[in-house]
Amino acid sequence: MDLPSTTGKRETRRRSGFSDQSAALTALQNFLLAERTGIAVDEALTVADYLREWLLSKQEILKATTYAGYERHVRHDLIPAFGPLPLADLRDRHVTTWSRRQLAAGRGRPTVHRCCSILSSAMNAAVSADLLARNPARNAAMKRPAAPERLCWTPQQASAFLHHNAETYNDVYADIFEVILGTGMRRGEVLGLHWPDIHFQRRVLFVRWTLASVNNARLHLQAPKTRASRNWVSLSPRVTAALRRQAARRRSTHPDQPRLQGMVFTRPDGKPINPERLLHTLRQRSAEIGLPKIGLHDLRHTAATIMISSQVPLAVVSKTLRHSTLATTVNIYGHLLPQAAREAVTALADALDHADLPRKIN
Repeated sequence: MDLPSTTGKRETRRRSGFSDQSAALTALQNFLLAERTGIAVDEALTVADYLREWLLSKQEILKATTYAGYERHVRHDLIPAFGPLPLADLRDRHVTTWSRRQLAAGRGRPTVHRCCSILSSAMNAAVSADLLARNPARNAAMKRPAAPERLCWTPQQASAFLHHNAETYNDVYADIFEVILGTGMRRGEVLGLHWPDIHFQRRVLFVRWTLASVNNARLHLQAPKTRASRNWVSLSPRVTAALRRQAARRRSTHPDQPRLQGMVFTRPDGKPINPERLLHTLRQRSAEIGLPKIGLHDLRHTAATIMISSQVPLAVVSKTLRHSTLATTVNIYGHLLPQAAREAVTALADALDHADLPRKIN
């Protein structure tokens, strides 16, 4: 093969050792494609080999919980489905067919969507590395499933739950629920809270850590969800009282420590509280007084709903929840805004009518 030359001299590329003419022609086509597009096709590179290499590159970038999810789906779903294929031979139809079969077999749509999204992300990286000309999973990936309906309690139900915990148990879990419902913090942020990050006199705390469960087997302390999450949270008198109760418990069990150290909410042996144990406690205690069954993150939704229903400005709610943008708050809680919008335009009309009244009198 003669290649273009900038020197005017003939530049020839030769390859040999092919088993037959068909193999030689295939190699020539791949070589011409690489010269034309910059895409170097490697027939020996399978989807399985590439996905394993891609996973290794993501290990230092992703959070432990996110990486564990990626690895689980790559090992258990993507490699068994597409692994033997050469990377260059993966096509949209392969991904589409696999998705349909998974759904027909009863697999959840969110899970199938997550697998396709991971595959698409990996193929995007292959395109960036000039291993593929296009992403074969981009158009075949499923649309994001609609978010499930958000469940939350009314203010009366939330109050009844906190009262039940305080009167019946008055323990570390009761105060955890008080903090979550009183601040809207995420469960991992509360469980990862450290004493040096609480400032009682200023009535604020700083979110610096979050406790996560990796594959429901290993607890991992990591940075908060987003940069916006790593922020301060104002404390109400109720939440401050809950934190002071926990401080009193810690001092009674560790009288030799002059200053409170370590994590705020722990088991009696000082080890972190597993989020699954906290969820079990929530379900058990709410069932005891006949409350609707909800999850731990729904306590955060309950706090947000109460704030919005109490006519707290949406910008303040967004800041309190530490969302990255106001649009995030609107997207999540937009269903609560029509009544607030009606009240806003009614107030506007009332103000204009009031301003117009003196002119009518004159």
